Amino acid sequence: MPSSSLNNMTVPLASDQSASTQGLLMPKLRYRFRAEFQNFGVSAQTTELTKQIVSFARPNLTFEEITLPIYNSTMKLAGKHTWNDISVEIRDDAGGNVSKLIGEQFQKQLDFLEMSSAASGIDYKFLTRLDILDGGNGANTPVVLETWELYGCYLKAADYGPMNYGSNEAVQITMTIAYDNANQTGNGGKPGGVGSSILTGIGRTVAGSVTGVGSSA
Repeated sequence: MPSSSLNNMTVPLASDQSASTQGLLMPKLRYRFRAEFQNFGVSAQTTELTKQIVSFARPNLTFEEITLPIYNSTMKLAGKHTWNDISVEIRDDAGGNVSKLIGEQFQKQLDFLEMSSAASGIDYKFLTRLDILDGGNGANTPVVLETWELYGCYLKAADYGPMNYGSNEAVQITMTIAYDNANQTGNGGKPGGVGSSILTGIGRTVAGSVTGVGSSA
């Protein structure tokens, strides 16, 4: 197949929107990623968590809805937002490194022996970073295509998983992480979406009409 024909393997767009032979964009691949944790637990190194991760859910953002009943219709506005919890699956190693780190984080949040809790959130909260990579490794340094930084994280739950005589699978621990805020950047720290107002200039909008005329609500 001539390479020129590959340029036609895409959705045809109007002439004023794009070149007629633009081709497809390379997708990000789910298995090319790494996740790092800062201030997780008390041990100096948390790289064992990074190496043992099986899956990592990207952040989910939800806006509550404000409903304004008016005359013959209803208007909807965006209310307060919520960053939904993420789930991280990790293989539990024979040396107990992963279990130790998770246990340390729980102990920071609450001393289970003395039943004494942390004085404030800053005493136990950590930062989580997810990098989506381009597949490079070894001598070929990977390029970070996208980065998510999750701020104000704490360990909400941990499912240590069942044991099963009839299974050939590795033991896994599923962590549920809650967080206060998230920031998304692209390749080389370029604007990537959520939380990039400083880089993109998209901040608070005042008196801007995008979808209609004469509507201030």
